[in-house]
Amino acid sequence: MLLSMNEEERFRLTKEERVTGERRIETLFAQGDSFMAYPFRVVYLETAHLQSMPLSVLISIPKKRLKAAVDRNRMKRLFREAYRLNKHLLIVAMLPLPGHIEVAFIYVKDELSDFVTVEKGVRKALRELTLQIRKE
Repeated sequence: MLLSMNEEERFRLTKEERVTGERRIETLFAQGDSFMAYPFRVVYLETAHLQSMPLSVLISIPKKRLKAAVDRNRMKRLFREAYRLNKHLLIVAMLPLPGHIEVAFIYVKDELSDFVTVEKGVRKALRELTLQIRKE
């Protein structure tokens, strides 16, 4: 469980921490709530699934925003690294809460961002998501 994670495991981004499956993704976008945390639009959905991780993530970099696959892949790498280093902000806030949260991050900026900008956006999104979850 999360409480017994050592320092190295805490910073991993495993398969079970990702939103996978067409049905789960459709449900997330159809029923989820959203907000902006520039350069990301965040869509989230609280579910009753009992999983080992309280949080699952999906990242989307639309081709409409970044035409070159190289640029989209770079943004995904930057996002995953920023998320991996900061996910503890949200997980710690979610520990006392039952259930599971699925989150999608959609990149909305029309050009590449550097790591500092991406990390700032991820932190802002995780803080706002924590507030939204506590409010409900």
